Amino acid sequence: MNAKETAERIRSMEVRGAAEIARQAARALCEEARGYDGDDADGMRQRLMAAREVLLASRPTAISLWNGVQFVLKGMNHQKDGEELRQMVVRNATVFIKRSEEAVALIGRNGANRLKEGDHVMTHCNSQAALSVITTAQRQGKNIKAFATESRPWRQGILTANQLSKAGVDVTLIVDSAVRHVMKDMDAVVVGADTIASNGAVINKIGTSQLALAAHEARVPFYVCAETFKFSPRTMMGEMVEIEERDSLEVVKPGEVPSSVRVFNPVFDATPPEYIDSIITEIGVVPPYAAYEIIVREFGQESIFTE
Repeated sequence: MNAKETAERIRSMEVRGAAEIARQAARALCEEARGYDGDDADGMRQRLMAAREVLLASRPTAISLWNGVQFVLKGMNHQKDGEELRQMVVRNATVFIKRSEEAVALIGRNGANRLKEGDHVMTHCNSQAALSVITTAQRQGKNIKAFATESRPWRQGILTANQLSKAGVDVTLIVDSAVRHVMKDMDAVVVGADTIASNGAVINKIGTSQLALAAHEARVPFYVCAETFKFSPRTMMGEMVEIEERDSLEVVKPGEVPSSVRVFNPVFDATPPEYIDSIITEIGVVPPYAAYEIIVREFGQESIFTE
């Protein structure tokens, strides 16, 4: 699938989840390189850069997409031969996809160590990293009881409930507005992340910050599950994370409200680090304030993706 088709699937929410979005983008760049007719390195570079812009525009908030695209194209400007450039892109894409898929299993094992027998665990949206923690704990025989928010307006909680049920987890689906009411009965909250800033703030599906606030009030541990490629080296340089706003038709149908009524439909919100107990990554469980150190470790003092 080429970059244009992949970008449309990302934009239309057919492809969901920050990690899967990044993997699909890596595959698209791989196909663009393979599909280029000829061995002209400059021509292939132009095609790949055009594909890069199309993919990045499809989901501006998810740093995983940016990091994935940059990883796949790392070193592109140093290739003089078209075939070598093609092989480099394919090799980089393969490494990124394999690493990202392995990260989910590692996060699952690391996070499951934070859960105990019979724990009641709340989750939000449809994070594969967060689900890996719950299902891994369940496979360990801990008899987890999961509570999944509906996660409107796209109701990704339906996907979560189905996946957890299929994995043998006792799961209850709750409406988003029931979060505070249910929180007092929880033992932990596990959520994913689209982007983690250098100060430890987490950008994730709208409503995540409300879970964090309710968990803080109820003294329930709040864990963010995220691969290290979700950490943003761009925020080290002061760049703000863009919060995407989507079409009002996701919230109301045509004619349901007068045209004078405005609809605000942000996809993400920011959870401050003081409401986050730990970030569970493939390299270990860390406090949110370690985000800066992780970015330096993974990407260098100056992003390794900078050409």
